[in-house]
Amino acid sequence: MATATPVAQQRVVVPNKHGEKLVGVLHSAGSKEVVVLCHGFRATKEDNTIVKLICALTTNGISAFHFDFSGNGESEGVFQYGNYRKEAEDLRAVILCLSATHEIGAILGHSKGGNVVVLYASMYHDVRTVINVSGRFALDRGIKGRLGEKFMLRIKRDGYVDVMDKTGKVEFRVTEESLMDRLSTNMHEACLSIENGCRVLTVHGSSDEIIPVEDAFEFAKLIPNHKLHIVEGANHCYTEHQEELASVVLDFIKSNQVPLSCPRDTGTVFSRM
Repeated sequence: MATATPVAQQRVVVPNKHGEKLVGVLHSAGSKEVVVLCHGFRATKEDNTIVKLICALTTNGISAFHFDFSGNGESEGVFQYGNYRKEAEDLRAVILCLSATHEIGAILGHSKGGNVVVLYASMYHDVRTVINVSGRFALDRGIKGRLGEKFMLRIKRDGYVDVMDKTGKVEFRVTEESLMDRLSTNMHEACLSIENGCRVLTVHGSSDEIIPVEDAFEFAKLIPNHKLHIVEGANHCYTEHQEELASVVLDFIKSNQVPLSCPRDTGTVFSRM
């Protein structure tokens, strides 16, 4: 069992390229390397899946940083549907800031954050370990469930669709521009643009109720230096499988089993119940 390491927490504010202040927290556990964690859609840096992973990392002596994307949580900006490439640029600003004092050991994203870290790896080639937890491969799917059956007709007619909560209150507005941002984000192309020297782990729950597990296999087909781990029985937030998720992530971060020149690892690991 890992010995608890004293962890110092520091609030950090990072300006993005648009001048918006991104708010994050650095958990210093004594390591020079830091893992940067990215939250999902309409979540924050305090998302339970992210917080549990930070606890596991710091308990094992690995420093971690989590932050709110622009328009989310404490960070400045207006929330926008889509925004995948902008969030990758937010991550870029964070990495450049942290690199002044730390080495970036890995970037990890949950759900939409998984897409962001994969996009980042396709755009920049300065992080060698990328962890995609339950990211969506096919971004043209999953829209109807949020926006309704005739969302495209409505957005063409009105220029937007308001997404309501159960009480009828507007949660957020989807504009035609923001919808097109999502639909024009090509994960197939992004996967093919990741260099062989970048190690990528995709973790996905077999019982994910939001993003089908089949999406994970698409990442595995295309990313050259890739490992796929399916957590049997896990839902999208790993509600009953937090420890298992943490173990898989820690093993990958600590592991040097895949040399940078190694060809694609097409094996799939299925966890046992």
